[in-house]
Amino acid sequence: MTLFRQIYSLLFGLFLLVIASVGYVQFTETQSFLSKQMESDLNNATHSLSLMLVPALEAGDIAGAETLVNVIFEGGYYQEVKLTWLVGGKQQIWNNPVEIQGVPQWFLDLNIFDTVKKSNTITSGWIQLAQLEITAHPGFGYHELWRIISNTIILFSILFLLAILCARLGLSWILKPLNSISVHAKGIANRQFGPDLPLPKTDELKDVVTAFNSMSAQLKKIFSSLDEEVTALRKKNLVDHASGLPNRQYMTNRLNSWLSEPNSGVLLMAKFDWLEEVHSKYGYQVRDETIKLLSDKFRENLNEYPQSVIARIAAYEFAFLVTDVEKEQVSKYLQALIRTVNQEISKAGCKPNEDFAIGVTERIGQMSVSEILAQADNALQIAARQNKVFHWFEADKHQLFSREQWREQLNNAINGKQFNFRWQPVTYSASKDVMQREIYCQLNIDDKLIHAGQFMPYVELLSLGSVLDKHLILTLEEKHIFERNYEPVAINLTHQSLSDPEFHSWLNHFLRNSPMAERICFDIPEAGVYGDPDSCIELCNVIRDNGAQFGIDHFGRQFGSMSYLQSLRPNYVKLDLSFAHYEENQHNSELCRALVNVASGLEIEVIVTGIQEHAQYDKFSALHTDAYQGFILPPESVA
Repeated sequence: MTLFRQIYSLLFGLFLLVIASVGYVQFTETQSFLSKQMESDLNNATHSLSLMLVPALEAGDIAGAETLVNVIFEGGYYQEVKLTWLVGGKQQIWNNPVEIQGVPQWFLDLNIFDTVKKSNTITSGWIQLAQLEITAHPGFGYHELWRIISNTIILFSILFLLAILCARLGLSWILKPLNSISVHAKGIANRQFGPDLPLPKTDELKDVVTAFNSMSAQLKKIFSSLDEEVTALRKKNLVDHASGLPNRQYMTNRLNSWLSEPNSGVLLMAKFDWLEEVHSKYGYQVRDETIKLLSDKFRENLNEYPQSVIARIAAYEFAFLVTDVEKEQVSKYLQALIRTVNQEISKAGCKPNEDFAIGVTERIGQMSVSEILAQADNALQIAARQNKVFHWFEADKHQLFSREQWREQLNNAINGKQFNFRWQPVTYSASKDVMQREIYCQLNIDDKLIHAGQFMPYVELLSLGSVLDKHLILTLEEKHIFERNYEPVAINLTHQSLSDPEFHSWLNHFLRNSPMAERICFDIPEAGVYGDPDSCIELCNVIRDNGAQFGIDHFGRQFGSMSYLQSLRPNYVKLDLSFAHYEENQHNSELCRALVNVASGLEIEVIVTGIQEHAQYDKFSALHTDAYQGFILPPESVA
């Protein structure tokens, strides 16, 4: 029960107690007063009637006596008159059936008033003429008591309602600072920090609000400092200071993560010997300034490809990773890269298309980081030896379909729900219980199973992401996969679904009408959060409001602030695969620890991905992560 209701109930009870006490006193006093009044009236009536009956009794006039008694009956509340003649022993009894109007029967049945009788001996001198006995009728008392009680109840009810209304308004005004604190506390519990609360006028509450504002500011400062620590560690360990681009270590980690996923793309390695000429002519400061300008131009002219990564991996060497694209787009990327380099070469006073070479290599099947780097370096050396601007080491494989064929095949497979599912468990570190099962899908095209690494680049290219996600979710429901286990099923959402309002509306309707909403999780790529944060917040609100869960995939891969965690409030985060090879003596150990601390400080569960064996995961025990996932428990087919 809230404090407001407790105080409100206390005041309500005290007011009822006061009213009950006053009502009881009023009732007893009124009853006593009416009883005495009826007794006094009865005494007067008895005495008056006795004097009036003397002449009739002396004369033996029975008719006169009856007339006098009837006059008494008509003038007051009397129930019975009994007249006993002492001479002759004759007895006369008069009953008055007086009805009480306006008083409920249940009130009369309470028998509040006792029967009041008064007897008197009528005499004439020393001679006793008759015995007179009058019994009072309680109707007067009941009528007056009911009238007084009714008026009192009406008055008290009006006062009670006014008092309760005033108490409610007064308590709401007095306790408003406490309510604000409660709302603010819930916001902090949800990792949302608002402005400081204004100080109330109540002295006792001023200290509470002041202390709470101080605590809120300190917590906000702690989370901000953790975020700043992550940014500083990234800048220190993963950023090349001269160019402002990611360094070789970041590119190696990214390649490791990329090659561990079902994906496609190319790696370009470029060597710019003309930068050495700039160094020899103008010194290292001008060289570093030129590298900075060149890097800025790369970011500006190649930003059409948000999935690309540009890194400076050596003094005069740069690496470019482009994922989820087809060959035609890579060609455009390569031409834009060459054009940018030539523009900067001309500004530096060197000859275009000279003193630089680019090697291009495609991802072929299962490759390691060293293999693809060696292959890209070989292509770079061939271009340098042959004095060519670039050399493309193409994969010796046949392209399955053209773009339009991919469009037709994907539309047919997706709309026909030709999915084949596998899932991989995510296991709790402490209990070894399954936390969730992540779904992977393949498409059945021309009676062949095509894995995600082959068709996902074309899904994104052809803007079929939200269509794929809709039919995938519907197929999972139709096959009752959500009902097979108590553990939630995690679904990876495409980038298009994150920013598609129609998909948001559809998902809201689906989850609202699904009895299995609490068993569905959605993995949102961190790159999508940085790309369109407003749409991600809207989508996450839809998921949360309908009882489902969501998490951030590839957590820690992107450069940027972690403050989005406070806005999105995910249930969990999945560390990027690049952190799977965590070692205490590696440079990224501090960054990995800081990322875990940021998420854990916000009460977000941390899942380590890319785990191959228990010994590998044991290295994360010092970080107190919550769960792990990888080929230590490989994906299984979903029948």
